[in-house]
Amino acid sequence: MRRPETGPVQRGLERSALALAILPCIVALANLRALGKLPAKPGNHAAPRVSVLIPARNEAGQIVDVLRNVLEDSACVAEIIVLDDHSDDGTAARARTIADPRLRIVAGADLPEGWCGKTHACAQLADHANGSFFLFLDADVRLERGAIARLTAGANASGKPDMISGVPRQITKSILEWMLLPFIDLLIQGYLPLPFDRGTQPALAAACGQLVFVRADAYRRAGGHAAIRSRLHDGLALARHMRQAGFRTAIIDASDIATCRMYRNAREVYAGLMKNAVEGLAGPVSLPVWTVILGGGHVLPFLCRSSRSIRLARFASLGVRLLIALRSRQSLKGIVFHPLGVALLLVIQYHARLRHILKRPVSWRGRHYDT
Repeated sequence: MRRPETGPVQRGLERSALALAILPCIVALANLRALGKLPAKPGNHAAPRVSVLIPARNEAGQIVDVLRNVLEDSACVAEIIVLDDHSDDGTAARARTIADPRLRIVAGADLPEGWCGKTHACAQLADHANGSFFLFLDADVRLERGAIARLTAGANASGKPDMISGVPRQITKSILEWMLLPFIDLLIQGYLPLPFDRGTQPALAAACGQLVFVRADAYRRAGGHAAIRSRLHDGLALARHMRQAGFRTAIIDASDIATCRMYRNAREVYAGLMKNAVEGLAGPVSLPVWTVILGGGHVLPFLCRSSRSIRLARFASLGVRLLIALRSRQSLKGIVFHPLGVALLLVIQYHARLRHILKRPVSWRGRHYDT
């Protein structure tokens, strides 16, 4: 049977899908070298005073493990400060079971109007810290042995960035975790043109709030977390603000120095992505753009009738997901449901946009925030 002729609309869709699917492949290949790892051997730099700063709100189940983990890698650690942010699950009591003279547990002050909980906690931690470098670390992050020494070596390497951040290897177990969380790496590695980044352009800044290593004097001169007090996407906001203040920041491949299980179930995944959506993909201008870029490159090829261009687009879409998954040591299960995951990610962004238009706050850890 003769195949029906392809009309101009169909040909246009096919070409658009192919171009949008190939785009992240090109960027990801260029980023393979640009997105570097930290030096494997830190060298013989004098050990700086590093303050490890951990904001903790209802982290009783995690706090002991993260403290033990940091203390196992303690050559550069001058102090560890945990800020108990009004926990009601015994987080502070659990933290005090760790006996080490460098560990301090401080009680968080009440949340002022106009602040987000984590930015307020981090600002207070910095006020208590005395190190020459600050390592802001979420309680669900686990460092590999030697990670802090490698971070300090990275800060003293060529270019000497004032702030280093990276996405830890994400531990994903539930369905929505392995379907959605790998998109953090896809968006950075597949769409951020890192070869053109010199560490100073705010528009090209990227960071992950789970792990932020910053020079203390630069952090204070830039205004610290107080300058981004109302931002929910704290890591990205801090990196952009540091660059605006004239400091250099760097995003690294942190998959070999840290791991993190960010969320524990589908409800947490959905709520967590909703929390950051309006400051990320769901802005009034960015949402239509990302709908075209992500939907056109990763969903449209699987909706169109098969043709040579569409088959190439499907191959490119799944290929870039596989490439980044292998690079970032992600679970490969999500690749099978990749187009469905992209579609669900966009649905979450539109849900967040709608809630913003209706002036409904987002909820996170028992607090409500206007976006």
